[in-house]
Amino acid sequence: MFDRYLHPRVKPLLNQIVAHLDRPAITPDRISLGGFVVGVLALPFLAMQWYYAALIVIVINRLCDGLDGALARRRGLSDAGGFLDIALDFLFYALVPFGFVLASPELNAVAGSWLLFAFIGTGSSFLAFAAVADKYQLENLDYPHKSFYYLGGLTEGAETILVFILFCLFPAYFPLMAWVFGCLCWFTTLTRVWGGYKTLKRVEKI
Repeated sequence: MFDRYLHPRVKPLLNQIVAHLDRPAITPDRISLGGFVVGVLALPFLAMQWYYAALIVIVINRLCDGLDGALARRRGLSDAGGFLDIALDFLFYALVPFGFVLASPELNAVAGSWLLFAFIGTGSSFLAFAAVADKYQLENLDYPHKSFYYLGGLTEGAETILVFILFCLFPAYFPLMAWVFGCLCWFTTLTRVWGGYKTLKRVEKI
């Protein structure tokens, strides 16, 4: 929901950072992979209930996710890089709820499973529409800097990062927040499925 408003404000800062990082040995794909490796540490940190350590690596992962895209736009977008970026993003999103489940299975298992279930809905609707949108070469005016069609919704990247931060700061409230955010994710899924279906029905008639 907030991504389209935050991106224009964050991009100049990211562009300044990557201007200093733009070296032959540093590539967008390496930033993506490095950020993912750091982000994976959130899983054992959460399982051991080291919530502040998990928060730090989550923030680093998300920073790398912004930097790889900024560097890719500076050098030229790559379909392979875009694929790698989104695949690693969805894997990272899934490991955070799983980490909370491991931290306290008796308290977090059901709520964590609900959130993972909801993430499957948002992820599958997002990727399915992006694949078909490419076939029709649909133009995405809200996210023109993306290497694929970025279908928005109520719960996007900014909201997910925010809730992950809240999970780490207030882990005792994880079940409640997971249930609520999972419901919001399902609202996003339903609107994406319906909106995507109507959009594709319309372009099929053109």
